Amino acid sequence: MPELKAAMLAKDEAKLRALRAIKSAILLAKTSEAGKEMTEEDETKMLQKLVKQRKESIDIYMQQNRADLAKTEQEEVAVIELFLPKMMSEDEIREALKGIIESVGAKSPAEMGKVMGAATKHFAGTADNKIVSMLVKQMLGA
Repeated sequence: MPELKAAMLAKDEAKLRALRAIKSAILLAKTSEAGKEMTEEDETKMLQKLVKQRKESIDIYMQQNRADLAKTEQEEVAVIELFLPKMMSEDEIREALKGIIESVGAKSPAEMGKVMGAATKHFAGTADNKIVSMLVKQMLGA
């Protein structure tokens, strides 16, 4: 991992922590599923999980007035997100959802599950599911 060596040489502690966390997660995933090759999709899901964990920690730290710890987590999130695909904007998500809702034929909030199933597959790592869910609710009138 050339980024790890560069972070060590630059004495960039935040980047070093984040890269070590990524390396650790990859090694754990490879050893837990012996013989199974990690796909790019698996790696993306793993990185998203790392980001989600850190964002949850940030929320907890902010509730406890620990801005110093929240800052550490935010620095790591910024580094990990460099390795993730670019996330779609809310407007891009809304446009794609229009097509998904039409193709599924959903008309009411009761059909939100069908839309979310199709949307989750369609967006696969390029959109935040919380935002997708909120937009689907708005668009179906829930």
